[in-house]
Amino acid sequence: MSATEQPPRPALKRPDWLRIRVAPGNEREKVRELLSRLKLHTVCASAQCPNLCECFHHSTATFLILGNCCTRNCRFCAVPHGRPAGPPDPEEPVHVAEAAAELKLKFVVVTSVTRDDLDDGGAAHFAATIRALHDKLPEAGVEVLTPDFKGRRDLIELVLAAGPTVFNHNIETVERLSARIRSVATYRRTLEVLRLAAEAGQGKIPVKSGLMVGLGESDEEVLATLRDLRAAGVSIVTIGQYLPPSREHWPLQRYVTPETFAAWGEAARAMGFARVASAPLVRSSYHAGELWKHD
Repeated sequence: MSATEQPPRPALKRPDWLRIRVAPGNEREKVRELLSRLKLHTVCASAQCPNLCECFHHSTATFLILGNCCTRNCRFCAVPHGRPAGPPDPEEPVHVAEAAAELKLKFVVVTSVTRDDLDDGGAAHFAATIRALHDKLPEAGVEVLTPDFKGRRDLIELVLAAGPTVFNHNIETVERLSARIRSVATYRRTLEVLRLAAEAGQGKIPVKSGLMVGLGESDEEVLATLRDLRAAGVSIVTIGQYLPPSREHWPLQRYVTPETFAAWGEAARAMGFARVASAPLVRSSYHAGELWKHD
């Protein structure tokens, strides 16, 4: 099968363990209003995350900086793609900090679209956002989930120099599927980014990564990916069920059972990962603060 072809789309019934209960209350609308007022985006909404209702209900969100238009078009992702309308909003870092303070967050997650149109890929904007959050919420943790910055060491170091609590960059899928599912990014470049981040962080800034399952990978390929991540210096890992945002996206190939996720979690811990989240509804930023603090 070529890189442009898709596998068949099997008829799969969503299992009970992926049923999401929505809590009552108006906290979701409060978060939506706040984000709208400050002209901010969240990956929760842009990527159609299944946990959006739960997270918004608990007044949490993963901030999406650098606009809402990605220069890449990965086949699993619902974030809009195309040519960004203009440069990053210089007020966005301050607005993210204001929103985080208003939500009284103790742990803030910041991610972005990929901006290959920018000379620095948005690294300086990430750094400015980290600094703004430290200024506004000095006691809060800050996790950044970055693009690959085309593997440039200087840009990775620029982000790390701002002092994030956790540096996160996702591997997304196993090596065999990576070129067919991801746009521009490569499996080996991701491992190099993670290695560079672990090296530059000198053990003071944990490095995190995550992958989705259900795209056509085998169980052994998942374990091989975990071994590659650990060898690159990753100490925090997330594994979750892929759910296609639409019929135009990469087709779902299987639902993975909670028991298999639990087995992968145990295997990851045995490999030496300090913190592991492996379950159907786990997402890279889901309960990030709890995962970071978990012993």
